[in-house]
Amino acid sequence: MERFLGGDQRAFEELVLRYQRRVFNLSLRFVRVPEEAQEVTQEIFVKLFRSLGSFRGEAKFSTWLYMVAVNHCRNRLKYLNRRHYFTGESLDPMPDGEDDGPVRQYAAADPDPNDRVTAKETRQAVRRAIDQLSDDHREAIILRDLQGLSYEEIAEITGQSLGTVKSRIHRARSELAISLRPFVDAEGGT
Repeated sequence: MERFLGGDQRAFEELVLRYQRRVFNLSLRFVRVPEEAQEVTQEIFVKLFRSLGSFRGEAKFSTWLYMVAVNHCRNRLKYLNRRHYFTGESLDPMPDGEDDGPVRQYAAADPDPNDRVTAKETRQAVRRAIDQLSDDHREAIILRDLQGLSYEEIAEITGQSLGTVKSRIHRARSELAISLRPFVDAEGGT
């Protein structure tokens, strides 16, 4: 960061390489369409490049980056919703091989082909359940459970109080548990 602010353009390339996958995964979880997420990711880094001079160091760079990314994703989602971009059946699942992060925790991979099919179905069920959450709850769950941010970082990024963040995450998890219960029961879970 300091190198970039000192005029080293290559330092920005290093920042992009370091954070590009995380920003893409965040964008994909918000806009849910890989091509759109790729475009959003590029726009976020262009915006970041133009505004790096305004970074004051009051927060960690990664927190500031997430703030820029989340705000851009929110705006893109509003734009897409106004244009009725998401119509009919919910959204295509994320492509296989995309980094699912903690979503895979709910569907541990096993060498047995039947278990792999079950794991894939579970990941898709979790994604569909997350897609059905309200925007506020989906955002909170994405930032906490999929991106691994702390409650404090989420509060700073979203501009919400710590109590509001914790409440939204709790409610989102409760909604997910209810939504996924039939799937878990069908799979023979408890």
